[in-house]
Amino acid sequence: MRVVETDVIIVGAGPTGLMLANESRLAGVRALVLEKYPQPRETPKASGIGGRILDLLRYRGLLERLEAAGGSYPPPRFPFGGVYLDLTQLADPPMRALAIPQLAIEQVLGQRAEELGAEIRRGHTVVGVGQDDDTVTADVHGPDGPYQVTAHYLVGCDGGRSPIRGMAGIEFSGTTLIEVNRLAQVTTPEMLTVHDNGDLDVPGVGRIAAGYTRTEHGQFAIHATPEILFLQTSEDEGADYDSDEPLTLPEVRESIRRVLGVDLPLGDPMRLSRYVFQDRQAERYRAGRILVAGDAAHLFPATGTALNAGMSDAVNLAWKLAAAIEGWAPEGLLDTYHDERHFAGARARLQTRAQMALRRGGDPAADALRTVFEELLTDEATQRRLGALVGGTDIRYPLPGSDQHALAGTFAADRTLRTDVGVTSIAELMRAARPVFLDLADRADLRAIVREWLPRVEVVTAETEDRPADALLIRPDAHIAWAAGDEESADSAAPTLRAALARWFGSETSRTGSQSADTPSATMLHR
Repeated sequence: MRVVETDVIIVGAGPTGLMLANESRLAGVRALVLEKYPQPRETPKASGIGGRILDLLRYRGLLERLEAAGGSYPPPRFPFGGVYLDLTQLADPPMRALAIPQLAIEQVLGQRAEELGAEIRRGHTVVGVGQDDDTVTADVHGPDGPYQVTAHYLVGCDGGRSPIRGMAGIEFSGTTLIEVNRLAQVTTPEMLTVHDNGDLDVPGVGRIAAGYTRTEHGQFAIHATPEILFLQTSEDEGADYDSDEPLTLPEVRESIRRVLGVDLPLGDPMRLSRYVFQDRQAERYRAGRILVAGDAAHLFPATGTALNAGMSDAVNLAWKLAAAIEGWAPEGLLDTYHDERHFAGARARLQTRAQMALRRGGDPAADALRTVFEELLTDEATQRRLGALVGGTDIRYPLPGSDQHALAGTFAADRTLRTDVGVTSIAELMRAARPVFLDLADRADLRAIVREWLPRVEVVTAETEDRPADALLIRPDAHIAWAAGDEESADSAAPTLRAALARWFGSETSRTGSQSADTPSATMLHR
């Protein structure tokens, strides 16, 4: 049988798998994507991405491509469990979203992955996997017959019903909700009147309030403009629909009739989608040389979270896989993928479960809870806290040690940097997805320590306004592995810096100090 060799097998060419292919190539490893469908599926799925992943996409230079592909930034107003989280009055909201169809996201990510040298094979189904101490093998059925692929690692990015997860023996505990959601985006018929507040006048029916309407038969939501109607129904049915079975406009009309008891005129369909929520998380994200990411690792009982979480999984995982493949990964590095992303998944599951509780309660007590919750959402502090939770911008990965700097484990926020050769930014430094030691206080004592990890870790000396710390050690996924407090002594900073370098980037590459960390060849000042 024909055998193909690669470094990483990625099963699934959705946004998570394609993001992993991008990040893997940036990390310098060969990536082969195997997708069972022969063509990208045009069935409407996610309609946007938001939160922390937008920052990372900008750091990688991908956000401009997504904007050029038709992405737009709607006002930061998000549904949350049957009410709205309105961040439009905040000058710097903790959560923003890019409205763009999933198909366009996949096209941009796929094109960039191939530019970087990843191979994407469509119409190739993985039917079996096996592993030993050194390799993982996938049995594949392709258009030209069966073959095998061997690699160092295999990552299942193949959706909520992931065959890879099942083959690896990873438990996927949780529940499937009985409600069926139908989402429609249609043109607004001329016979309907849209009021300034979004309410809708329907001839022969009367006024339908904007937002959410609950009845004994389910929930109806509407957002209306003079051009477009955004509609959604939720009904408890317990039906198991095929995710590839298209939703039709007559089915939408029938659902509205059941929930509201009225016939609502609908214009031409622009997007129709049906989905059932699940609340599940893999008990482990790694089983030997097989790992899972995206929907294969977690499913959430609310919209607006899965895509962001899955793509963030990929960013966290890729550089750690590369370190293991290249042989410099310190012990336990790959296991931190599960530790960190399972933690992040649990946070996402927390807020989506809260949405489920708010959304599904149907008695007077639940109505009272929603009313109180809506009142709380008028407070700026609550808006910021909940917006950060929904967007994942509050994530601080737990790191060992009790005396960590407040920035350790957080995302490295962008800022302008002035170097000897010009102006740059943290976003620019992270474009190549490499670890960076950022010296903001001209700490030659700390640079001398990092010299022992050259060229694995790049060094940048710069100045910035209101510096957050004397120095930052930034991982390829743009999270801060270590930070030095203002004017922290060398005796205090040196041991923790060495420990962080060893924990994340392995053994010293040089103990001789033959190359100064201040020479141009060893110090990246500006990209």
